[in-house]
Parts: sequence; structure tokens; C-alpha cells
Amino acid sequence: MTTILLVIIYLAFISLGLPDSLLGAAWPVMQSDLGASLETAGFLFMTIAGGTIISSLFSGKLLKRFGTGRVTFVSVLMTAGALLGFHFAPSVVWLVICAIPLGLGAGAVDAGLNDYVAINYKAHHMSWLHCFWGVGATLGPIIMAQFMMGENSWRSGYFVISGIQFALVIILLFTLPLWNRVTKNRNIIVKEEATELNGVTNDEEEKVHKPLQIKGVKLALASFLFYCGVEATMGLWGSSFLVNVKGLSAATAAGWVSLYYAGITVGRFITGFITFKLSNRTLIRSGQIIALIGAIILFLPLPSIFSLVGFIIVGFGLAPIFPCMLHETPTRFGKKHSQTIMGYQMAVAYTGTTFMPPLIGFIASHSTIGIFPMCLLIFVAVMLLSSEKLNSLLNKKVLAK
Repeated sequence: MTTILLVIIYLAFISLGLPDSLLGAAWPVMQSDLGASLETAGFLFMTIAGGTIISSLFSGKLLKRFGTGRVTFVSVLMTAGALLGFHFAPSVVWLVICAIPLGLGAGAVDAGLNDYVAINYKAHHMSWLHCFWGVGATLGPIIMAQFMMGENSWRSGYFVISGIQFALVIILLFTLPLWNRVTKNRNIIVKEEATELNGVTNDEEEKVHKPLQIKGVKLALASFLFYCGVEATMGLWGSSFLVNVKGLSAATAAGWVSLYYAGITVGRFITGFITFKLSNRTLIRSGQIIALIGAIILFLPLPSIFSLVGFIIVGFGLAPIFPCMLHETPTRFGKKHSQTIMGYQMAVAYTGTTFMPPLIGFIASHSTIGIFPMCLLIFVAVMLLSSEKLNSLLNKKVLAK
């Protein structure tokens, strides 16, 4: 029963990744078909991200009231309907309207499933979960490309992805009872583990009514903000840096950036096995140090081939950080507030993804894209400092018990 539900959660994360990379892959064709301007894609992206941030912030209340299974079912139904809306959309206005439920659904699914896995499953499942997101994000453009290369259009690509989402909706509908059964079966085990491992004492949990008042939460949010700032900045501006500063061709630069994403995906798969031997905290610290080394390599005035090495090292370094930080949430701050804090973390993460890369783009447009490695280095350093300060605070709480 537990294994069946875990497979469903993995499938849900593949479906979560599928739409994330569709817009960028399809926009060159969508733009001409709809007669839209180039920057319209950015507005659509911001609309989707805005919905994701809002639903992440309110996910804690929704999950407590309706449960993870029901919220996931409704959220995937919303994303499936939104993608179908993209297929039928006659104008950009309808794309904007459909982008709202697409973002709202994605945020609730992300926060809900991350919290559910953090509480009910071991750390290696969290790493593999986000590895499966990478599988979905990789398959999305591949599926879209197949339709755009043939006689069909981007609309057919959205229709197929929507169909995959609706198939998952049917599976979720028939497996809703499993969610509560698994939670009840594991409840006693989770309570015992929480008593031994919680960074927040039971007394403190009872006293604190607002999760943001718990010591260390803001430091955790800062870590998520700068992590996603690094991840998104590498993806958005990496090619521009390689072309304009290192003098590589656009095709070569794109290939090197793809190896960065491959480093994250493969790294998360490997991390799943390493979690059997090392703690989340150790993996987070190690990943941040590795990413820092990669950023330093990119920052130094070295030959171009070292940029490839730097991209891959940063990718491998980032691989364990996000899933391990998510899995640590109940341990750091207690099970009582984990759903709400998880929602806050996802909201801040999406905020970093949405606003930090454009900020760098704005600065670079008034200076040079050569600031890319320096910004990357600063983001990684701040993330490491926030994380280490949080570890120090949690260690003091444990000693004070």
C-alpha cells in the first residue's frame, strides 16, 4: 500500500515537471501564431509564478482542512484543465486566464507532496522525488518538439500533456483512500522520530502559534531564496555568459547548460543512495561547498573549458540541497507547523526563481553579463552562511534541552 502510493507520488512529480519547461520550448512558434510580442512570454511566466507563490502560501491551511490527497487531486485537475485551455486558447488574453489556475495548481501540489514525503518517507525518497521532477521537465520539451517538427502545432503538444495530466487525475481519484491509510499507519513512527529529532521542543511548539515566530524559520527561508536564485540564474543566463564572455557558439553554450541540468538530475539520483549513509545536514553542507567551488571556477579568469567544469560542478553541488532542506523541515521545526512552513518555503523558493534572475538581467543590461559569475558566487555564499547559522541555532536548542 505504501509502495503503491509512493509510485503515485513519483508520477505526480513527473507531471509537475512536464508543464514547467513547455512555455519556453513552444514560445517561438506560439509567438508568431498568436501575433504576440517577445516579452509576452515573460508576462505569462510571471502570472504562472504568481499563482504558484499564492497557492504555496495558503497550502498549509488547505492541507490541514482537506488533506494531501484531496488537495493534490484538485490541483492536478486544475493544471490539466489549464493546459487544455492553452490548447484551445484563441488569443494571448486566454493564455493569461489559463496561466492563473496552472500556477495555483502547481504550487499546492508542490508544497503538499513535499510535506507529505518529508513526514511519511525517508530522505532518499525526497531526492528521488525531485529527480523525477527533472525527468518531467526534460520530457516536456521533447514531447512538444515532436509535434512542432511535424505537421501538428504547439497546440497538439499542450493537448497531449493535458491528456497525461487527466490520466493522473483519474488515478488520484481512485486512490484517495490510500493517503489517509498510509498516514495513520505511520503516525506512531513519525511521533517517535519527532520526539528524538525535532529541532523545536514540544513545549515551544505549543507556545508558538505563528510558524514565522519559530527561531530559525527566516534563516531557512533565506536559504531557499538564494538556492533558487542560483539554480534559476544558472539556467537563464548561463548561455548568455558563455556566448558573450567566453566566446562560445550558441549551440555549444546550450549543450553546456544542458549538462548543468544533467548534473542536478543525476546528482539527485545518486544522492538518494548516499542518504542511507549521510544525514541531510551533511549533504546540504557538502552540496553548498561543492557549488561554491564551481562558482569560484566560473568566477576566475580561466580558459573556456573550465566553464564547462564549473557548470557541471555547480549542478552536482545543487543536487542534494533542495530535497534535503525540504526533508529536514519537520525535523527542524516540528511536525505541527511543517505543512505551513513547507508552503512558506515553496513560496519563497518560487520568489527566488521568479525575481532574482530578471534582477540580474536588468543589472547586466546596464553593465555586462560578465557580472553573472560574481552574482552566482554571492548567492551561493549567502545560502551557505544562512544554512550554517541555522545549524548553529538548532545545535544550541538541542544542547539546551
